[in-house]
Amino acid sequence: MNAINLTQRPPRSPRVRLGGYTILPRVLDKARATLAGTNGDYKFNNPLDNVLFAFVGVTGEAFLVQVKTGAGDYEMLQWLQAQSKKAPHEIAAWSAWTEAFVENDIETREWLSGRIQAMDARRTDIGSLFDYLDLDDYLSFGGQA
Repeated sequence: MNAINLTQRPPRSPRVRLGGYTILPRVLDKARATLAGTNGDYKFNNPLDNVLFAFVGVTGEAFLVQVKTGAGDYEMLQWLQAQSKKAPHEIAAWSAWTEAFVENDIETREWLSGRIQAMDARRTDIGSLFDYLDLDDYLSFGGQA
């Protein structure tokens, strides 16, 4: 599987699903780019990636070892499902939760609010982490606020 160059375009949105899992396509893009040395500012095995890894019961290191085999998206999905044994309804509920997730601790909410204000103070519609990541990716590659 060819790695995308994350210095030229962002990884897939955390909303994009593979096998029903949010975050997974984004993590795959970052893992492949990390292995190729084209990850730019994107970090593999970061806190968001670890939300996925914790849910399915794998480590970032084990995930990266599997990515190194050259497995495509479908093969990685099969591997992940074999590791996690999550039922479709569990995956659907988890993915819905991740899409709407908003941190409840004050420090993280203040950080997120500050980041959004710095990007575009008019964007009062940005409320979740996925909203923020999509906006950040868009602006980082030339989009206008």
